[in-house]
Amino acid sequence: MEVLPTLRRSLLVALALLLTACPRPSRIPAGGTTGEDVPTGDPFPKRPAVEARKDASADAALAEARRTAQSSPDKKKAAEAYLSVRKTYPATTAGQDALYQAGVLFFESRDYANARKSFNELLFENPLYGKADDAKRKLALAAMEVGAYRDAYQTLSSLAEHAEGAEREQLLRDAARAAEGAGLYGQSLTMAVEEAGKARTEAEREAAVARVEALVEGRADFVDIARVAEGLPPSNPAWPVLTFKLARVYYHLREWTRLEETLNRFLAEAPQSPFAPQARELLARATRRVEAKPKTVGVLLPMTGRYQPIGEAVLRGIQLGLEGSDIELVVKDTQGDVNKTGQAMEQLAFDDGAIAVLGPLLGDDSKRAALVAEELQVPLLTMTRQEGVTELGSYVFRNMLTNAAQADAIADYAINVKGYKRFALLYPNIPYGVELADSFWDQVVERGGMVRGAERYSHDQTTFTTEAKKLVGRYYLEDRGDYVEGVRDLQGENLDAFRRRKALEKVKSNVEPIVDFDAIFMPDDWRRVSLVAPALAVEDIVTNACDPRDLERIRKTTGKKELKTVTLFGANQWSSPKGRSGLPELIERGGKFVTCSVYVDGFFVDSQRPATRNFVRKYRESYKQETGKDPGLLEAIGYDSGRMLRQLVDKKEGAPRTRAQMRESLANLKDFDGATGRTSFNEKREAVKQLFLLSIDNKGVTEINVDQEREKAATGGSGS
Repeated sequence: MEVLPTLRRSLLVALALLLTACPRPSRIPAGGTTGEDVPTGDPFPKRPAVEARKDASADAALAEARRTAQSSPDKKKAAEAYLSVRKTYPATTAGQDALYQAGVLFFESRDYANARKSFNELLFENPLYGKADDAKRKLALAAMEVGAYRDAYQTLSSLAEHAEGAEREQLLRDAARAAEGAGLYGQSLTMAVEEAGKARTEAEREAAVARVEALVEGRADFVDIARVAEGLPPSNPAWPVLTFKLARVYYHLREWTRLEETLNRFLAEAPQSPFAPQARELLARATRRVEAKPKTVGVLLPMTGRYQPIGEAVLRGIQLGLEGSDIELVVKDTQGDVNKTGQAMEQLAFDDGAIAVLGPLLGDDSKRAALVAEELQVPLLTMTRQEGVTELGSYVFRNMLTNAAQADAIADYAINVKGYKRFALLYPNIPYGVELADSFWDQVVERGGMVRGAERYSHDQTTFTTEAKKLVGRYYLEDRGDYVEGVRDLQGENLDAFRRRKALEKVKSNVEPIVDFDAIFMPDDWRRVSLVAPALAVEDIVTNACDPRDLERIRKTTGKKELKTVTLFGANQWSSPKGRSGLPELIERGGKFVTCSVYVDGFFVDSQRPATRNFVRKYRESYKQETGKDPGLLEAIGYDSGRMLRQLVDKKEGAPRTRAQMRESLANLKDFDGATGRTSFNEKREAVKQLFLLSIDNKGVTEINVDQEREKAATGGSGS
């Protein structure tokens, strides 16, 4: 499913509607609330709520309070003198004057809470009070001081509607500060742009533009920026800031047509702007997006940091695959960092002109690279195990051994070649183990098989007696009729504690294992496998009798005629380095208990496949002395991935000249004969190949010729 293009199209439709719609008013109308939950208008009543009357006694008290206030150095105490008049004569004109004076004194003494209280009470009673505008302004400024920015913005914007000249400009500046404090960045941006347009001096203009720049960088959202920019004349000093910001947004949306239109207009109207050099580079970058160099291939790998060894291994394979060609390889170090990976992917597309990109390896890096590759429509051949990565876009391909492919190969071999139908699962509680076990279970059921038991264990576990007993029904003995009957027989015997304990142990040992499965799938590391296999043998699960004669010998030795052979199956982590004896360490540690087992891998260094042998020979000639090691899966995957692109680029006829052509060529690649197998890409752009099925005996590991065994099984020469 192509999620990103759909999302991008939705954003662009919304943008188009926005930019073609009628612009909103530059000022919020008084009264009510906007659809954006922005407080607007005048919160006070239009008519006096209290009919104040003239009163001589109140006037005299007010005059006395005024004298007290003028003689007192403490403004708060002076305010209390006015409040005393207010309390005594509440419904008088003198009482309202006293309330106003108290509010002023509280404001001047920075007691903003009481100032708000006084002014709010006054304005609610009499919004037509003679000094109402001054009271409202001080009320708004006091609200800002205590963090009530929305209230402040509501009041200041209402006052600015009716003010003129310098007073209006000051009110707008204060309202802009309040809006910004309230998080109403759209309103704040509108006012800052207006202020920039009306600035009289260079200093005022620079200050206003600086506010606009601060708002568009991380505060005002794209919709607000687009709304304010729509219809704004280039003569406004804030126009370059808004327009260049819009261009950058279009760049991130990959809306190339609008980007080029915006940048061309920007450079025509503001060629001397400080943003002009960046605008020219962005325009050139956008133009280069469709310019691919047919002989340039990008690489995204971790070449420094903790993942450096695996990055170097893959790069050695890629370089070996391209050895002797005229393909230019541009390597970008991702450092295992998602952000650096995204940036590097863009550089390969815009600056280096790569016709295709190889890598990355890590899951999160590959997802980021895949998203950018799809946005820029650059073919990406990733080498990650991350499931579902190719679903991120039609330009994303994958060439790597996956859990799903391993589970499919083992299930196919076990059921369709060996004829097994019943399975048990024994796996570690880690993502690798759980995902492989789940995938294998699904594949078994899909092929008509069944899973008879499944046991999970901790990733750091070292003993497996409990899990082995559970698989064969020897753990929950109370559920076994033969055990319960044996215990019941002991109850009639007069035994002391020692003899009773010995007798009970004998009853337990005589409980026969229920081995109702033909094979056990164990997706774990070779170290743990070498510990688990002996524990299975203790519970009479015979895993090392490949030959019927071996099984018969074990039956005679144990005296148990019902024993049957169970095959252990594993995944690629069974592959182990060679030990001192020259045998793989899995065999050295696991001994006879791992013989007759079968596991799958994406590469086998001792394979007799011609393409694999050729790669191993070339690698040893080029790198064995340097590394001291034979190649592994990473080197082989890098080698095949590089050679795939080389094969397409070097075609004498029909070689891809554009990224779209390269994508089609990759999608149609069939039966590429590589070190990791004969490879084709399916409809999901996943590499499909015949994996290496490997069998273990006491002499080492050998590759199974699956085609021969399949033919043998089809003619009745093999079965369960």
